[in-house]
Amino acid sequence: MFFLLAATVLAVLPPETPRTPGGVPRAQAPSPPRTAPEPEPQPPPLSPAEYERLTRSLDAYLSGQDGRLSIALHDLNSGATYSYGAEETYITASLAKLNILVLLLLQADDEDRELSDHERRLAAEMIRYSDNDATDELYARIGFDEGFARGNERLGLHATEPGAGGVWGTTRTTTADQLRLLRAVFTEDSPLSERSRGYARELLGGVAPEQAWGVSAAAGEGDTVELKNGWVPRSDDGDRWAVTSAGRVAGADHEYLIAVLSDHHPDYFGGIECVEHVVTAVVAALDGEDRS
Repeated sequence: MFFLLAATVLAVLPPETPRTPGGVPRAQAPSPPRTAPEPEPQPPPLSPAEYERLTRSLDAYLSGQDGRLSIALHDLNSGATYSYGAEETYITASLAKLNILVLLLLQADDEDRELSDHERRLAAEMIRYSDNDATDELYARIGFDEGFARGNERLGLHATEPGAGGVWGTTRTTTADQLRLLRAVFTEDSPLSERSRGYARELLGGVAPEQAWGVSAAAGEGDTVELKNGWVPRSDDGDRWAVTSAGRVAGADHEYLIAVLSDHHPDYFGGIECVEHVVTAVVAALDGEDRS
């Protein structure tokens, strides 16, 4: 009887469990913890000396240009930031269309609804093709100048002022405010729903190829680019051009939010060249390419 009971006890133990010579299970050593792969090394944020050297470099470049320019950049991966004239004001030109899109989406979120098919068609024409008629209709939907200003207060865009009389293209803003607007689209620290942020990114990633210049100069091979640009000759500035660009450039080891505002360029192509030169110089410095 004792033999049968002992056999029964032994039978319920898993056969693979190690035992001492007396039949008692031996404690196994714990498996070594799994380790996550080492993250890719990131360049440190700019030191004060590097920051100053980059600023002097931009001073020297822009002193030889007819145009005026400001830039603000934030790498969401490394936390590195850089700004040049971030509080100076400029007109947005068609860059205001990104602001109008965000406020349209915020309005829809407040009403707990998705955009209608008609609104989606207008939004696509406004962002992908920079259509002014579509923008006029959507500007009316968000409440013209009053709704634009009220919505921007919610977004924290305190330095952004609508143009007088519903002329959205003469909105005045700063690169600091435009960087805040980009964070509302590309980070979770946003009053927009995830659904609305995703839709905005979809539109910004599908801009017509001939309008995809500007902050895209920061992109390397395989990078994702989402942006909106603005450009207009100004009669109150001798028909010189305002050229603006803002968006996100993301790759394996970086996620740049970049806003560039500029004006007083003799022509459209010179304005684009100036914007892209500065974008390239700032990104090269943050990537460590200009560090000695």
